Amino acid sequence: MAEDQEETKQTDQETPKRVPTASDYFRIFSYATRWDWCIYAVAVLASLGAGITMPLMNIIFGQLVGQFTDFSLSSSQSFSSILNQQALYIMAIFFVRWALSSINKFCFRMIGIRLSSAIRRDYLEALFAQPIHTIDCMPQGAPATAISTTSNTLQLGVSERLGSFLQSLVTIVSSLVIAFVWSWDLTLVTCSLLLYIIVVLSFTMPRVVKGQTVMAQTDAEATSIASEALANVRLVMAFGAQKRILSSYNEWVEKSRKKGYRTAPIIGIQIGSIYFGMFGAFGLAFWYGTQRYSVGAISNAGVVIVVLMSVLLVLMSLERVSTPLISVSQAMVAACDFFTVIDAPLPKVGSLQPDISLEDIVFDNVTFEYPNRPDAKVLDGLTLRIRNGKNTALVGPSGSGKSTIVGLIEHWYPLENMKVADTDATEHSACGSITVGNHKLSELDPKWWRSQIGLVQQEPFLFNDTIYGNVANGLIGSPWANESEQRKRELVVQACQEAYAAEFIDRLPDGYDTMVGDGGAKLSGGQKQRIAIARCIIKRPKIIILDEATSAIDTRSEGIVQAALDKITQNRTSVTIAHRLSTIKKADHIIVLQKGRAVEEGTHQSLMTDSTSVYRSLVDAQSLQVSQSASQIADTPSVAVSEDLEKAISIHDHVSNHSTKGDMTAEKPPRSLSHNFARILREQKSIWPFFSTVVMASVVSAAGTPMQAWLFAKVITVFTLQGDDLRRESSFWGFMWFALAGGVGLSWLVVAWLSAHVQYSISAAYKVTYMTDILQQKIKFFDQDSNSHGSLSSRIAGDAKHLEELFGMNLALVLNGIFTIIGCVIIALSFSWKLGLISFFVTMPTMVSSGLWKFRHEIQFDSMNSAVFTESSQFATEAINAMRTVSALAMESSINARYRKLLNDHVQKARIKAQWTCAFFGFADSVGLGCQALIFWYGGNLLIKGEFSLEAFFVCYMAIIQGAEAAGQVLSVTPNAAQATAAANRIFDVQSSAVIDRDEAQGDREFPNSEKGVRIDLQDIHFQYPTRDVPIFRGLDLSIDQGQYAAFVGPSGCGKTTIISLLERFYDIPADQGTISCNGADINRFALQDYRQNLSLVSQEPALFRGSVRDNILFGLPAHSDVPDERLHKVCRDAFIHDFITSLPQSYDTDVGQKGVSLSGGQKQRIAIARALIRDPKILLLDEATSALDSESEKVVQAAFEKIRHGRTVIAVAHRLSTVQNADVIFVFDQGSVLEKGTHAELLQKRGVYWDMCQSQATDQ
Repeated sequence: MAEDQEETKQTDQETPKRVPTASDYFRIFSYATRWDWCIYAVAVLASLGAGITMPLMNIIFGQLVGQFTDFSLSSSQSFSSILNQQALYIMAIFFVRWALSSINKFCFRMIGIRLSSAIRRDYLEALFAQPIHTIDCMPQGAPATAISTTSNTLQLGVSERLGSFLQSLVTIVSSLVIAFVWSWDLTLVTCSLLLYIIVVLSFTMPRVVKGQTVMAQTDAEATSIASEALANVRLVMAFGAQKRILSSYNEWVEKSRKKGYRTAPIIGIQIGSIYFGMFGAFGLAFWYGTQRYSVGAISNAGVVIVVLMSVLLVLMSLERVSTPLISVSQAMVAACDFFTVIDAPLPKVGSLQPDISLEDIVFDNVTFEYPNRPDAKVLDGLTLRIRNGKNTALVGPSGSGKSTIVGLIEHWYPLENMKVADTDATEHSACGSITVGNHKLSELDPKWWRSQIGLVQQEPFLFNDTIYGNVANGLIGSPWANESEQRKRELVVQACQEAYAAEFIDRLPDGYDTMVGDGGAKLSGGQKQRIAIARCIIKRPKIIILDEATSAIDTRSEGIVQAALDKITQNRTSVTIAHRLSTIKKADHIIVLQKGRAVEEGTHQSLMTDSTSVYRSLVDAQSLQVSQSASQIADTPSVAVSEDLEKAISIHDHVSNHSTKGDMTAEKPPRSLSHNFARILREQKSIWPFFSTVVMASVVSAAGTPMQAWLFAKVITVFTLQGDDLRRESSFWGFMWFALAGGVGLSWLVVAWLSAHVQYSISAAYKVTYMTDILQQKIKFFDQDSNSHGSLSSRIAGDAKHLEELFGMNLALVLNGIFTIIGCVIIALSFSWKLGLISFFVTMPTMVSSGLWKFRHEIQFDSMNSAVFTESSQFATEAINAMRTVSALAMESSINARYRKLLNDHVQKARIKAQWTCAFFGFADSVGLGCQALIFWYGGNLLIKGEFSLEAFFVCYMAIIQGAEAAGQVLSVTPNAAQATAAANRIFDVQSSAVIDRDEAQGDREFPNSEKGVRIDLQDIHFQYPTRDVPIFRGLDLSIDQGQYAAFVGPSGCGKTTIISLLERFYDIPADQGTISCNGADINRFALQDYRQNLSLVSQEPALFRGSVRDNILFGLPAHSDVPDERLHKVCRDAFIHDFITSLPQSYDTDVGQKGVSLSGGQKQRIAIARALIRDPKILLLDEATSALDSESEKVVQAAFEKIRHGRTVIAVAHRLSTVQNADVIFVFDQGSVLEKGTHAELLQKRGVYWDMCQSQATDQ
């Protein structure tokens, strides 16, 4: 109990305090439209009708029993006539139940899909209506889990399972009515055990619900970790952090598993008690009924049989109610998760839409802290004015508040008090005001205001759409939003031309209709930035904000793009944030920020006149040495950029968006259910003792059914006795029935307990295995469209959950059903081989084949359902991850509309597919009645002919009925089996393609340990990306000597970052396609993880993980590494981040927030650099490592690189040439080949491509 409380306490710190209630469940139905209510009415009526059919069958059965017991007193002709009539009645009930079950299934399935779609839509709309800080404080992956897994749980609880509940409920009520009408006193006595079952359920159900709630919360935490890792999978692999991620992931999975283990015995008590009540009530009813019959209070045996069968049906229906009730309780928990977000209080927003064409934006004494870091001031009494129609540049060190100003202008963080809606975070305080003319920013309509702004961020985000679609998103809220498609395309082309993106787009096979991939993954950084610029300028905004808009663009492109930006910012209010000061020297007004305050203002020229100014020191830090003075350069005819470079948009540009239409490998044939089941058992040997016990206990529980058939036949024969014989025999057989009830109840307790234990073991094992296997994939796996991080996150959360549906109680039901069928076949054949053969070789194949048809259609339906909801979940997850981009573009309505369309399309597809599926389900659910009619008719004729006794007939009949019930029980789990089969196929497909462990085993060389660094040779490299058709390199040769500091420069997409990927072994190079060697040894000869331990990578877009600053820096080391604080502080000083960290209230233990949202871009980058340095790598790879740093920080970090480069080889990819002018060797790339090579001075003397690049970046030009 203490452990439960501790778990609850831990999860409550991360999750909402709201407790699930019944009102949450009933509120789901508020999403039903009038049409939905009409469907519901039909579904409920069909459920009522289907639920009544079996009680009506009991009446007919009771009459038949009376006829059979009176068989010796009637003529053969009269008996045959009555038999034929009753058989026709049963056939009529069969057809009615078939129709009603099909309608019931279809209507409830459609309602479930429609309500689930509606609540998904409302959830996403509510999420986008929340302020940015609320989204920031949610665990990463929580929205994806809600939209995929949680919504499926909710759907199940309001659709088929609800229909099953209503049908069983009607069966219970109608059976009780019939029983009371036939004999009220016998019914009361029999129902006494019903009270016992209700007491047991009242004890067990709350505890089961509580356990499932805790498990759902811990599963959400695990999904959050998985989502975060998959979003940054290249970084995880580069740092060999798979074990660290898996350790954290496994910790939450283990918590869920342990809670499941403690819930399992409660489930066992619940199920065992229900079965004891079912069998015990039958024995009690029989004993009391015969006693009353003996004294004449009951007229005939038929009355006792009707009451007996009705009560038995009630108890069986109660058992069937338990599974739907669990689904309903799970839906209640799921609904609570949804409504926590939907009901979160919304901030008050303004509604004004004034004319701002002549107004300034004024910050007056603004003080601000981020809500999740309330003790650290970001802005401290900031006062500044952004003049109308002027270009205002904001410069200053990282963390000085530049990007925070952007967030405040975008109204992402209002200055009024904010409180995180679903956490315990304290209110965030801010003061001062931001005004536009005479209006406070908070008084303006936020969507309208953002539509007036064009924003290009430092880390641009593109949607998994076409280039055209991404650029056209910028038209939302503009005067051209409703233009024709042709006109919009013209505007897109024009914008791309102005952003210098048309050149590489026109070379693509699909042009503007090329898909950019997940997050724009198929584009280089510069290409993404140019698309983002085009998206900004297409709507001709009144205000333009450029947050490091050209940071990822190569030198040549930067000059042209900067000219385009200068053109569109002319006579427009614009804010430019830049570390590369060459891009803002023409600004009308420059504001220098330091520690959240404006310390200097002026133009470039005025600020440069003061040799002691902060701005002058920033400029000097970026100075680029050239061999000639400015005047000499001006007097000398400029050497034209080489023809190759003019033409060059790299081959990578040419094809980077072109993806094959299928997966890279041929689709594997699906494995069967039995194959997957056997494989799971082979792999999970730890469950064998539990599974074996479940099997043996299932044999015992299944034996109760044929025993019950035999006891029932004895009941009928007892009614032929009189006086003391009747009372004595009834007492004996009543006791036997109670003994049977005890044995069956105990066996079901064991079955349910241990099968739940197996269920949670399987789920936990495959959650970890699935995640492990995904992290063991090559990078090409993640390049596939179907394996985006949003899709994989949803699959990790959902597929292992589907395996739970196959095991657990479903496994117990299947095992019990199989053994029951076997036992019933044996006992039926032993009493009457003719009736047994007809029953089990005619009726049983009919039921099984109908079930198999249903199973096939269920699999097809589930596959379609999974594919469409995966698509919509992936889209929603992508939009949530790009919340700032969505907000800046005022795309909330557009995103919601597209999501709504995806879901509506799915509803239409599901409706067509469900028609046939539900028809087969209705037949399979009802076919047993038709078989009963055949059995009664044929068995009655055998009885007329005298081929067996009355006892033999009833033994055979009950055995056959129970066998048919068992077959239906097996087939009832087909929807779950279909989902589990599809999920298992996906899990095993990933498992079979996991290769990193195999690569690890193949390593036969140790990495060279040289104090002078590592020599790197690329020899005759031919390479193309697995999903692309055109090669990047065609015979590339390149050598870097031991301990050299090598720099790669050139236009975006020329192959610089590709070399980094090849050195990290993200992609394999076959032996006949070239060799990459370290100190003469082929890198493919090294064990992969050992090899990567000698490399460190700092990427262009830094990625931080949730946790503290310390956790993120130590992420670069193996898990549980013991690192002294002195070493940690040293690398942070080298990365120029130590002073900032120690200034935080919690120092190195400060939480960085989701994706490091509470830090500036420069601060995140410096933490990433510290993370790389703490590994003490032999090879340091810097992919635009200082692009997000201010001049002062960049200078210090460059000095740090100079200091730490000794004894290691450093490779830097750079667009800012001042950062690499001290490199030992500089390689100038274009079209996948090296155009020039040499030191900075040597390349300047050539006055070639590199010389031109330097001139365009010279700050003093």
